[in-house]
Amino acid sequence: MTELGPSPLAAGEHNLSVAQARAAILLALSPLEGAPQTTPLAQALGRVLAADVISPLDVPAHDNSAMDGYAFDGAVLSPKLARSGRIELQAVGSVMAGQALAHAVGQGQCLRIMTGAVLPPGQDTVVPLELCSIDGEHISFDAMAVRRGDNRRMRGEDLTLGRPALLAGHVLRPADLGLLASLGLSEVSLHRRLRVALFSSGDEVVAPGQPLPPGSIYDSNRASLGAALRRLGAEVIDLGVVRDDPAELRAVLQQAAASADAIITSGGVSAGDADHTRSVLAELGQVGFWKVAMRPGRPFAFGALQAGERKAWLFALPGNPVAALVTFYVLARDGLLQLAGARPQALPLLRVRSVAAIRKRPGRTEYQRATVAQGDDGQWQVTLFGSQGAGILRSMSESNALVVLHHEQGSVAAGEMVDVWPFDGLV
Repeated sequence: MTELGPSPLAAGEHNLSVAQARAAILLALSPLEGAPQTTPLAQALGRVLAADVISPLDVPAHDNSAMDGYAFDGAVLSPKLARSGRIELQAVGSVMAGQALAHAVGQGQCLRIMTGAVLPPGQDTVVPLELCSIDGEHISFDAMAVRRGDNRRMRGEDLTLGRPALLAGHVLRPADLGLLASLGLSEVSLHRRLRVALFSSGDEVVAPGQPLPPGSIYDSNRASLGAALRRLGAEVIDLGVVRDDPAELRAVLQQAAASADAIITSGGVSAGDADHTRSVLAELGQVGFWKVAMRPGRPFAFGALQAGERKAWLFALPGNPVAALVTFYVLARDGLLQLAGARPQALPLLRVRSVAAIRKRPGRTEYQRATVAQGDDGQWQVTLFGSQGAGILRSMSESNALVVLHHEQGSVAAGEMVDVWPFDGLV
């Protein structure tokens, strides 16, 4: 393994940039082993392809018309044959989508054709219906209205026989399911779902629906993190709330490592006296405790836990609700996708104008909640949410993006362009 200075995976505490932390995680993780699962398309959304899908046919299977109109041999559009500036043709029949032409088409003739209908041999151009003048069996149109080959969909222009249609590691989206169906496929070979154990820790944390004692808080992290995991296609094993008790924490972690591929925890990774995670994890595996130069979300732990022959990867997130969710997206998301067999791709960063000045000191990466909207001039702009506290979950709910202020970046002036990470990309 290539190391970034002292190995971040070794026991102990390390100060890392976001880039170093992400690199160390991705370097450590490999796709899970196991036989692929053959799954119906209707159940494949969000799942990861286990093998390349090779197209068994050309799509479309024939040259066909892109619109309703008249099909003809485009050779008549040559200047020598169109001296008058208009083309006149005799319509000798029609062809509908899904039908085959029963007769030949001669010189100077054309066919009424519908969208998707197969172009007969020798007919390579379609003039749209609305551009034609019709007089009984004859049509005419301006010779400059179309060029040879217009409005023809070529055989195999979408997908070609024998070539990859989708590659292994692709996370299937709605359009992908339609593409697979266009190949006549009703099922597909997929990696199994990633199994992720999830729990929150802390004596002050109470599950929703229970009475709330003085000084306690309801657990929001399992709800938000569980939803984020399901959007990644993971199977979530909800282990509830774990008290600040070493024996209970040890038992839950052993249970998680024995049943899951990965473990997501929130809380218990700071330097507090009640945070027993460090000592327990030292017994169960090799986990590094990191201070990541990011805001929100500085404390973080990552590493492998052993349960007999099984190994589960731990992502220990901070306890504050916003810090937990932001750290999940920044540090855990891509690693989990890679573990599931996917080919992680960087989420798009958009350049947007900042409405107001933003204070920032170099030396850490900041993720500030904000709303992107069109300004009065029609240009996209971003406005920060009022309070950026790591415990204010409403700032995530009422925002639609994160402003990403990079490690070496300083303060931003009003009107300056900044990088924005839209929430809608975090799927």
